[in-house]
Amino acid sequence: MFHRKNSMGGTDFLVVGLGNPGREYELTRHNVGFLTIDELAERKQIPVQKLKHRALTNSVSYGAVTALLMKPVTYMNLSGESVGEAARFLKIPPERILVISDDTDLPVGKLRVRRKGSAGGHNGLKSLIAHLGTDQFPRIKIGVGGKPHPDYDMADWVLGRFPPNDLVLIQEAVRGAADAVELILTQGVEAAMGRFNG
Repeated sequence: MFHRKNSMGGTDFLVVGLGNPGREYELTRHNVGFLTIDELAERKQIPVQKLKHRALTNSVSYGAVTALLMKPVTYMNLSGESVGEAARFLKIPPERILVISDDTDLPVGKLRVRRKGSAGGHNGLKSLIAHLGTDQFPRIKIGVGGKPHPDYDMADWVLGRFPPNDLVLIQEAVRGAADAVELILTQGVEAAMGRFNG
């Protein structure tokens, strides 16, 4: 269970969805983090439109916990610039920066909750680790499936759109990832790992 560190109010968590801004990237594999932030915002009926720390943001509360929802607008490979800036300004330690990203090593729609971990070749996570100076931050990975054959360009794969069959699985996974965020904020990472990693 998390307790407020700041009795004067303020932000307890950053919840960061990784993705690329712009309509052309909306339903691409790399943007499942953005989709999850949109799902969380929709549940709270708030827009994530305030430009702060080079991200579209808004604050939400889950019981006594206040979180800043973030969609960095720096483009994926520079996401750490936005998150590092917000973390320093709001004095949020890495263990309370929850990151949602795509994962090409997981089957389409599969979720994995982790307390920490390497970038695993993900450029957005690499940027976060570089700017936070640690990989000790929790994350929710959403499986987008691996590229169809070894010669296929990875950038083309993650910037490609989901075929209709996969889109159904991804929409379900995004709802699951939003459930996992809510569980982490209210009951902790272990609770979410127990529920979603099975």
